[in-house]
Amino acid sequence: MRAIKNRKAEHEFYIIQSLEVGIVLTGSEIKSIRAGKINFKDSYAKIENNECWLMNFHISAWEKASFFNHDPERKRKLLLNKQEIKKLRVKVEEQGMTLIPVEIYINEMGYCKLKLALAKGKHSYDKRETLQKKDLERERDRDNKP
Repeated sequence: MRAIKNRKAEHEFYIIQSLEVGIVLTGSEIKSIRAGKINFKDSYAKIENNECWLMNFHISAWEKASFFNHDPERKRKLLLNKQEIKKLRVKVEEQGMTLIPVEIYINEMGYCKLKLALAKGKHSYDKRETLQKKDLERERDRDNKP
């Protein structure tokens, strides 16, 4: 299965570090993910009570689940060990960084994995600089092609 990426993440944030985490899902949620019915908009991870939770991550309801369907924006538990959570908590609380989901995919063993990034927000002038660099690279690539 192909990975579904959060394309706005690199535009809105400087990605400092990323790690692969597991996610606790229900049956109808995994079927919606396999169908690609997800939305990263305004999603983030939060550490509370020594557990990591994914907030505002929209997984659309699966049409055929009827009665046993899930709430599309419920908070979902992320699977990390205690040492990883402690390291992330220090960086989030002391250095003012945030945890954002960058990519979701199903690995070769059939488990759904989420790539979580430790990121720092960009200012509007940083975003303009990034767009200018991309435009220059695109033009350079066009000129170099035969």
